[in-house]
Formats: sequence, structure tokens, C-alpha cells
Amino acid sequence: MVHNEAPAEQLFAAIGLLRRHTRRRVGRPWPETPLTGSQVELVRLLRRRPGTSVAEAAAALGLAANTVSTLVRQLTDAGLAERVRDESDRRVARLALTDDARAQVERWRDRRNIEVAAAFDGLSAEDRKAIESAIPAITRLAGALHPDQAGPSDQEVVR
Repeated sequence: MVHNEAPAEQLFAAIGLLRRHTRRRVGRPWPETPLTGSQVELVRLLRRRPGTSVAEAAAALGLAANTVSTLVRQLTDAGLAERVRDESDRRVARLALTDDARAQVERWRDRRNIEVAAAFDGLSAEDRKAIESAIPAITRLAGALHPDQAGPSDQEVVR
């Protein structure tokens, strides 16, 4: 099967520009402690879903549990995350951001959202509508790429 890779390349280029330009305007949540991409993704997950276990985080991020354990240790050592024993199953550790880390990431997220919202408001009504209507499709595309989903290399592609 022949794939048209141009839309995929254009999508990655556009998302990359959006992230880079936003980061230049707003900075990073922890400029003094540069985090890796995987660490940032785990921080974002813990902000959205405090109390997540290592296994749940691994599944959500598409990473091996031992990789998430390493990331948790790194974030814990940096004072950004903490492990709390699950009261119903003492063998399970629940993960959460520290109060300071949560406050800092919330402030950063608010600054980022304000900057992007202002830029969004400066676009034409047609561009705003196009972006809003593309969000559900982009979300579905991301879901189709989740590690738990079979891809074209894993299944027979039917036209």
C-alpha cells in the first residue's frame, strides 16, 4: 500500500513549531531543572491524574513499567513527585506531584494557555473554526497511534 506521508510530515512540523514557539514565549515549568520529554509527559499525566500507579502510568504513556519507575525516581529525587502507599493495597504505590511542583506546573500551564489563546483570538474566524474542528480528528489520530492499538505493520491493511 502506498502512503501519502506529506500530511503526517506537515502535522509534525506544525505541532513542532507550535510547541517551540510557545516554549520560547512561556519558557519551561522548571528552567533550572531541565526535564526530558518523558519526564515532562509523566509530570503532565500526574497533573491530570494524581494517584496513578506506575503500571497505569506505563500503560498511559506507552512505556515499560521499569522505565516509568526510573522516571518516578528521577522526579522524586528532584522533589517534583512523591510515592504514596495505596491504603487498599499496600503493595501499590500511588504517584502524585508534590504541592510545589503542582503549583509551578499549574502556573506554567496557565501562562501557556493565555499565550496560545491570545494568538488563537488573533486568527481569522475561518482559521479558528478550522483548528477547532480539527481537534477531535487529531485526538482520534493520537489514539490510533497508542501502543495498545495495532498499526498497519501489525495487521493486514485493507483498502
